[in-house]
Order: sequence, then structure tokens, then C-alpha cells
Amino acid sequence: MSWEGQTNMPNLTDCIEEYIKKLLALSTERYIEIQRRELASKFACVPSQINYVLERRFSLERGYLVESRRGGGGWIRIYRIHQGHVQPWREVINSINGRVFEPAKTRQLLKRMHEEKIISMREARLLEAVIRDRVYDSYGMSREQVRKLQHKLFSEAMEELLKVGY
Repeated sequence: MSWEGQTNMPNLTDCIEEYIKKLLALSTERYIEIQRRELASKFACVPSQINYVLERRFSLERGYLVESRRGGGGWIRIYRIHQGHVQPWREVINSINGRVFEPAKTRQLLKRMHEEKIISMREARLLEAVIRDRVYDSYGMSREQVRKLQHKLFSEAMEELLKVGY
């Protein structure tokens, strides 16, 4: 059996990726919002196939940010990030995830991001306010609880900056 002369048919993953990219190109917003179930129905596949495409083809490394809400009225938002800005943001996200949150190191990171014109002075100051220990002092939380809350708030704020800025 010879494969010569056969055209390569795009696989399902490629088709879903292209469809999402077309939606992004046509969108007047900075993002698109889709429903996993509807997309799976359109391509006659299971929702986990949609998850696979999103995880593999729409990652931060590829210039996308994916946000999702599960449940009956759940949705997926996909943001396209300008390629020139992916590396600095990836560094920020990696630096705040997967380790103990340290406000002092985070302040250094914010200073550097401002110096490199990744964020404005105003954005740096707002983010710094989120990680100030004295803000949390009167709530009777342990230092570990404070760090977890600071980490969560800072991560969420950075993600919002990423969505709005690019």
C-alpha cells in the first residue's frame, strides 16, 4: 500500500485549533468566549478533546491565556497575547507559582518589571499594595495564611493585567 499522492487530512485537534484561531481573528474583543460542550458538539467529539486542544495549543508559551468556568453555564475565555510580551509574563507567572510566596522577592520583581517597561508605575504600586503585610495584620491570620492570600491575590491581579494589557 502506497501513501504517495495522498493529501494529508488535518486531524481533529488541528481543526479545532484553526476554528478557535479564526474566532479570535474575527473577534472585536481582546478575547473570545466559548462553551466547551457546544464546541465539542460542533466537532462531534468529547469535551476532553477540547481540553486537550486548549492545554496543548493555547498555552501561555504559545501566546494565549485560557480562563474557564465549569458547570451548567460554564464558559471558556481565550485571550491572545502579543508574542513579544509572552516571555516577561511567563517569567512572572512562573516566579509566583510553585513555591513559597515571598513579598520581598516579589517587590524586586515588580521593580524590575517597571524598569523594563512591562508594567507602569501605577500598576507596580497597586500590585505592591496587595502584598503589604500590614494590610493583613488586623485579621488574626497566621503568617502562612497571609502568604497564601497574598499569593492568590497577586496571581489573580497579574492575570488580569495580562488579559487587559495584551
